[in-house]
Amino acid sequence: MSAPVVTPSAALSNVRGSAIRDLLSLTERPDVLSMAGGLPATELIPQERIALAAQRAVGDRNLLQYTVSAGLRECRDAIARHEGIDDPEQVLITHGSQQALFLLAHALVDPGDLVVVDDPVYVGALQVFQSVRADVRGLPLTDRGIDTDLLEQWCEAGARPVIVHTVSSFHNPGGVTADDGRRAHLARLAERYGFWIIDDNPYGQLRFRGTEPTPWRHFGDRIISLGTVSKILAPALRVGWCVAPTAVIALVERLRQGADLCGSTFTQAMVADLLTDRDWLDGHVESVRDAYRSRATALVDALTTHLGSAAEFTAPEGGMFCWVRLPGVDTTALLGEAVEHGVAYVPGSAFAVSRDAGDCLRLSFATLAPADIDRAVTRLAAASGV
Repeated sequence: MSAPVVTPSAALSNVRGSAIRDLLSLTERPDVLSMAGGLPATELIPQERIALAAQRAVGDRNLLQYTVSAGLRECRDAIARHEGIDDPEQVLITHGSQQALFLLAHALVDPGDLVVVDDPVYVGALQVFQSVRADVRGLPLTDRGIDTDLLEQWCEAGARPVIVHTVSSFHNPGGVTADDGRRAHLARLAERYGFWIIDDNPYGQLRFRGTEPTPWRHFGDRIISLGTVSKILAPALRVGWCVAPTAVIALVERLRQGADLCGSTFTQAMVADLLTDRDWLDGHVESVRDAYRSRATALVDALTTHLGSAAEFTAPEGGMFCWVRLPGVDTTALLGEAVEHGVAYVPGSAFAVSRDAGDCLRLSFATLAPADIDRAVTRLAAASGV
């Protein structure tokens, strides 16, 4: 009997596959030092403290029951305090921040609506907006964040985006952070032209150098912030959140009821415990920052030593990524040779919307020790012939 033919929907046909997911199968060789994945360092996950939170939660039978679609109240309270907002009703807990983005897109965007994203783009955002058949336009990323001057020109010429999505703190893949000027300008444009800003912020607490920008909530009322514990606690907890005006929260909650009814009461209770233990949490996050500072420094030193003037990059101030340009090098074509030399990265073309990123690549410094980072860049230099 032949296998049935599976015909994808029009919405799915519009979604680009993830080159990053496909790449992971190439990096499973034990001899390959991978700087490709966007994973937090496994050895920094606070296993013992999470186990204690799980032990406390499992002792309460009520935490093994369903909860409301917006999320467990004590977890929403904890997230509101964590995010510095007064009203927990502006918080909706989701199965990771990716689900929040998916639900927002389906709640706010109709087919053909204009959605503006960073270029290079966080691939998960591009897939979400393609799934709702939005008209996706890439706004170039600069060393100060997305180019809001160009966005203003587009709007003055008649463009009317419904959403502007950005990773404004330690961009994935670009590594840069939007400064206060860009944030304020984008917020003014949102008020003038009526679009929503979605600030996707999984990395904001991972600053290890420089000055913290002003939080988005101080810039206006048309801002939706997404957060997660995946990068500071553990991805497997699958607790993310959306912070938005209550009218937006109501729309997303209604849609969420048809998606999965509610999240895990058990893991939300664990996260509430962990976020509320401020002395422990502050110390833990600082230890993660220290480790990433050391690894980012090792990457900068290695790029400078082994690639020199052949590489253009900005030294990371936080997050997990460094965006590197190798002028004249096709990084997609180079990848196979790099893997043969024992190092993996993600080619820039995987993140491109409309601009040419073919000579760029994304390196993650989060999961390798400093000595391994130096070895990985040495292999990259050898593969590229520098």
